[in-house]
Amino acid sequence: MKYAPVAVIAALIFVAPASSQPRAESEPQPGAPSTPAKGWLLVANKADHALGIIDPVTGIQVAAVPENGVTGHELIASPDGSKAYVPIYGSGGVGKPGTDGQHIVVIDLASRAIEKTFAFNKGIRPHHPVFGPKDGLLYVTTELDNTVTVFDPKTMTIVGTVSTEQAESHMLAISSDGTRGYTANVGPGTVSVLDLVGRKHIAVIPVATHTQRIALSVDDRWVFTSDTTQPRLAVIDTKSNTVSRWITLPAPGYGAAATPDGRWLAIAISSANKVAVIDLKTFAVARTVDVPPSPQEVLVRPDGQVAYVSCDVPGKVAAIRTSDWTVEKIIDAGKYADGLAWAASR
Repeated sequence: MKYAPVAVIAALIFVAPASSQPRAESEPQPGAPSTPAKGWLLVANKADHALGIIDPVTGIQVAAVPENGVTGHELIASPDGSKAYVPIYGSGGVGKPGTDGQHIVVIDLASRAIEKTFAFNKGIRPHHPVFGPKDGLLYVTTELDNTVTVFDPKTMTIVGTVSTEQAESHMLAISSDGTRGYTANVGPGTVSVLDLVGRKHIAVIPVATHTQRIALSVDDRWVFTSDTTQPRLAVIDTKSNTVSRWITLPAPGYGAAATPDGRWLAIAISSANKVAVIDLKTFAVARTVDVPPSPQEVLVRPDGQVAYVSCDVPGKVAAIRTSDWTVEKIIDAGKYADGLAWAASR
């Protein structure tokens, strides 16, 4: 998670249309525009130190809520869409010098104000929050302790921790039944497998010399993490906890997300200013989509119709229609837009 020189921003805001390369047989066919969504798109605007609230229908950021900290990289909305949880990571990138954040702010989305602040007793670089799909608990990677910390989100009290047995456990994915967690351990280049019920470490999977981000297939069969030193994506078999295969990418990958039907995986290709669309039947890139510079994170809307991609250098979010993988709109977010979350309407 690096900051780009501000001087290059103006020169990089040009956005090209979706790739014109020939459509493979496996690619989706052109479809109608996506239907309006009920909810809010949330974005962590790192350089603004604020949570952005975007109306997905108009494509306008309607509010930016100050986090009172430096700075939130990732965020999550409560299942009922009423609150957002933003860990305050610090001023540096993963494994790099900077301040060590020690707070999580809870933001009420109706009043657009901080409702509560949780403080750890030391700098711990809290980073990626994920809600357990079954237990409703909040899981947050706590990087400097090599753990995932478990919270009761109603009281913001710690109810447990799970050791990852690795440094720089940056991002977390949780299986749909809530029993397994997987962390991308950046510097070690590994993935940790966690028993979230027993709150214990199960395995460490060697992947590469440096990894970044993590995603799960909808059926929990595969874990995906990028080798940031080469243009390839690791596909981890969750039955054997080993790397099963590699998917060749146009350039090193970053954040990824699967569509709800389990057919596609969209992955940001930061250095190439593209999103690659992977066919999960063939485990190959079916096409690429041009987006604004430095795409970071991918969030597929719960209805599966739109994939949102944060692009931190120009402070944009690309909304990509998944029926034909074309850019539907480019949204102005805040400076160095990164983490994304969806807050459902109540």
